[in-house]
Amino acid sequence: MRLRFRFRTIPFLATLVLVAVGILLGNWQVRRAAEKTALQARLTQRAALPPLVLDGKPVDPAAIEYRRVIVTGEFVTHWPLFLDNRPFEGRTGFVLLMPFRIAGADAGASDVVLVARGWVPRDPAVHDRVPQVATPSGRTTIEGLAILHPARVMELGKAPPPRPGAIVQNVDPAGFAQASGLRTLPVLVEQTSADDTGAAGLIRKWPAPAVDVDRNKGYAFQWYALAAMAFLFFVITGFRSGTKQAG
Repeated sequence: MRLRFRFRTIPFLATLVLVAVGILLGNWQVRRAAEKTALQARLTQRAALPPLVLDGKPVDPAAIEYRRVIVTGEFVTHWPLFLDNRPFEGRTGFVLLMPFRIAGADAGASDVVLVARGWVPRDPAVHDRVPQVATPSGRTTIEGLAILHPARVMELGKAPPPRPGAIVQNVDPAGFAQASGLRTLPVLVEQTSADDTGAAGLIRKWPAPAVDVDRNKGYAFQWYALAAMAFLFFVITGFRSGTKQAG
């Protein structure tokens, strides 16, 4: 019996699509794994550095992302923002953001840095009621972690500019600076230090950046395997079809 390969256009095109998709998505997962490996190295390196003092002078956001920071000043109490859709351990709630006026900032420096003070639960009876949280009065020093912006959630349409006391889905330092008119550092501080207000409900267990490299490697293997299986299936069925036709 002589084997013959029967070329069929439609199965070939379907195989071509599956192989291309498998390779593209596999390569994407490989790149994600490499990015997470680099992120893990950056987290480890910057965690070992001493805290950086923010004094309002210009900073490179990428250079200080995930760096521990210290800043002295006072909260701007009339400009709170409440990040919505931020569940914590199965409960609904907000992340409270407030601008923090930097003490002793020189002329030409940024006046404030946006601070994520913590998570606070939502009133289950009134969906749009914002919680009342005590704020330290006068000059205080806070410590935290510098990030570029809070984790983003899906938002339909274009959101209006933030306003004092608003419930918002997403916000970043640049958008806040434009809406408030305050000269704002291009990073946000996730506060980790305690304060002396006795504020009930504020929780400062911030989620760590996702660095599960093995998961991306596993996904990459699955996509590459799909591409290989599609190609082998096309070849094997082609030979089978050719054999039947010859017989």
